[in-house]
Amino acid sequence: MRIAIIGTRGIPNHYGGFEQCAEYLSAGLVKKNYEVTVYNSHNHPYQEKEWNGVEICHCYDPEYKMGTVGQFFYDLNCIRDARKKNFDIILQLGYTSSSIWGWLLPINSIITTNMDGMEWARAKYSKKTKAFLRVAERLAVLTSDHLIADSIEIQRYLKNKYGKEPVFIPYGATLFDEPNLACLEEYNVEPYNYDILIARMEPENSIEMILDGHALAQTNRKFLVVGNTNNVFGNYLVAKFKNNPNIVFCGGIYSLNKLDNLRYYSNLYFHGHTVGGTNPSLLEAMASNALICANDNVFNRAVLNENAQYFSTANDVAFSLLNIQKSTGLYNNMIANNRDRIANFYNIDNIVNSYAAHFEKITRERLAEKPQRVEKPQRANEPQIKLQLKNN
Repeated sequence: MRIAIIGTRGIPNHYGGFEQCAEYLSAGLVKKNYEVTVYNSHNHPYQEKEWNGVEICHCYDPEYKMGTVGQFFYDLNCIRDARKKNFDIILQLGYTSSSIWGWLLPINSIITTNMDGMEWARAKYSKKTKAFLRVAERLAVLTSDHLIADSIEIQRYLKNKYGKEPVFIPYGATLFDEPNLACLEEYNVEPYNYDILIARMEPENSIEMILDGHALAQTNRKFLVVGNTNNVFGNYLVAKFKNNPNIVFCGGIYSLNKLDNLRYYSNLYFHGHTVGGTNPSLLEAMASNALICANDNVFNRAVLNENAQYFSTANDVAFSLLNIQKSTGLYNNMIANNRDRIANFYNIDNIVNSYAAHFEKITRERLAEKPQRVEKPQRANEPQIKLQLKNN
């Protein structure tokens, strides 16, 4: 079976959750003797044509020149290339910038889409952008043969809104069992004497609320903020908290081993994500013995149950910082329960097996019925769009 994965910037992961999923999923499927192609941005740091048995197809990505709008042209280029190849299944990870090209998806391939969270609910977007994202969500549903939801709540939402039953397949993580104190030296912190958050610098990740709580608590512990601050909101946060010597903006860290060690030796790990889905970074925190303090919402509670502290305000954050010490051992049951959850449910093998079972099922269904989606006829030798922009 030939499978293509589109919708990410590429593998190995240098960016985020979808890339992490594409990395372990593609490698796992290859071990099961599937032929897998992952589409990479042409300027991805990894420039080889193969990675761990996975074929890498680089497509032109003008985002570095155009900004966010360039993602739309990158997705178009990936889809155009996929039209030239005989993939049995195309797995779309997300839909934000690919949905408008849904009519171009090849009709001979089965299209299954991981719908991610409710993108239109993100606080960073304007009213016009949110309106577009609602349309994009609907287009993705209409142009996909099958849907995947990474959380039960997202599955319920999609079924109620569109009357289409997504398959539930969450993300996965691997238990971290090899801590190394030497990893802390780079960040000048002591074990269990610092707190941490790892997130994209976006308003809906509760970062400002968490840091406001840290300022209220006035603890002597350092607070590490891991994430690329090179955007408007990131710059705002750096400026707002520049006079707080205990808040350390570490920038992006892309070594999983470093991240696992920072989570493992932290006092409290804060997870502020609010916009739907099972977040991969939360699973990685659970897998690395972190004591978690999460934003109180249905998505986080569905993953953590009662095995975390929760916050809804900056005052809640301050209370947890002042009253919870991981080193006391009082919360070991929470940590152990989260590790069990990773080992027995959110483990990588389970996730790969779930995707493989989904692919086999939808292939059998395709053989039993004719495709329903209509596409515009493909033009022969259709070139990739490659924009030539003047440098300002």
